[in-house]
Amino acid sequence: MESIERSFGFYGIAFFGIILLRYFLVAGGTYLLFYSPLSKLFTNGNLHPQSPSWPAIERDIKLSVLSAGVFALAAAFIMSAYSWGILPLYADIQQYGIWYLGFSYLAVLILQDTYFYFTHRLFHHRALFRWWHQGHHRSRYPTPWTSFAFDPLEAIVQALFLVGIVFVMPLHFVTLIAVMTTMTIWAALNHLGLDRLPLSFPHHWLSRWFIGPAHHSIHHLKYTVHYGLYFTFWDKLLGTQDSSFETLYNSRLK
Repeated sequence: MESIERSFGFYGIAFFGIILLRYFLVAGGTYLLFYSPLSKLFTNGNLHPQSPSWPAIERDIKLSVLSAGVFALAAAFIMSAYSWGILPLYADIQQYGIWYLGFSYLAVLILQDTYFYFTHRLFHHRALFRWWHQGHHRSRYPTPWTSFAFDPLEAIVQALFLVGIVFVMPLHFVTLIAVMTTMTIWAALNHLGLDRLPLSFPHHWLSRWFIGPAHHSIHHLKYTVHYGLYFTFWDKLLGTQDSSFETLYNSRLK
């Protein structure tokens, strides 16, 4: 029992450091690139993006540290469960073949997007919003620092997806790492704001299928639309796609 407790504690501390480092590298690096004077070289000079509020950034970072703690505990549990031999995580690629790496990666992204859409939409219910999701929305004009700023209860719910999926679906460690890396980078990019990406970026084509910074920024402004994480499928199917999104965004690019 003592060895199990020590291993869980070791995993928890190690993953807390890793997750925090990843957050500061990705969110901080994205922020420096897109919010520094350098960004003027590739954004639309006719636009005047909303300047970030430093108190809001500090608040987002504090919430993100709490979220890192929650996800570290989830990761520690996953690694401990793997050491107990009760998870279908595997390390030998040949066990399921290379094709399964790609299949399982896409499957997890689709399942995570579905889980996120419905839990995210639920958190916006007036009875839950204050306690489960308000912290994330204190940044009306988000920055990459907002990407990981969850209230503790919301962080627990999102971490439960990763815990659940490794119990029900065989995943290679590379696949699990790829999913978490995608989630981190995607979240940072989605919180860039409306006007930070280069004009050459294929906004119109990608926004039809994928959640991007412009798409998600509308959610921070309107609250009642655009609940997806990666894909626009559920928003379109269930009527939470803002009907004026394309018109609004096209007018800002002119």
